[in-house]
Amino acid sequence: MSLKHDIEFTLNGVKRRVAVDVTMNTLAMLRDVIGLTGTKYGCGEGECGACTIQVDGSSLNSCLMFAVDCDGRNVITIEGLANDSKADALRDAFVEHGAVQCGFCTPGMIMQADHLLHKHPHPDEACVKRGIEGNLCRCTGYKKIVDAIVAVDRA
Repeated sequence: MSLKHDIEFTLNGVKRRVAVDVTMNTLAMLRDVIGLTGTKYGCGEGECGACTIQVDGSSLNSCLMFAVDCDGRNVITIEGLANDSKADALRDAFVEHGAVQCGFCTPGMIMQADHLLHKHPHPDEACVKRGIEGNLCRCTGYKKIVDAIVAVDRA
């Protein structure tokens, strides 16, 4: 038996109302209920960062957050950055620096880097390394990712 609950929240700038099971996590809601598949399932334990989203200006692992906790909040996913001009420079830097390998971690890395750049518009390498330490990449060794984020000027 499932217990559904209606929630209302802003998703990528658009008001949404959905019914979710009270035990469902935000990642499952985004992917399975709403159909936004840019946020990835990696570990399901908050260890890899593949499911990183932004909620009310904070960076969170959507696999660890109940969907009902989105009620009344502002949620941004990787799809929400598609029309964000500040995110354009970040995406371009990832391409220019070869920071995209298989691409699986990229949405979470971009979301975390965007959050970091909002807090620290001109981060140095050490700041970036600390800022993305919760996001795993199995392909690049992080050097290209760090270089890409440092190269972005959010003045």
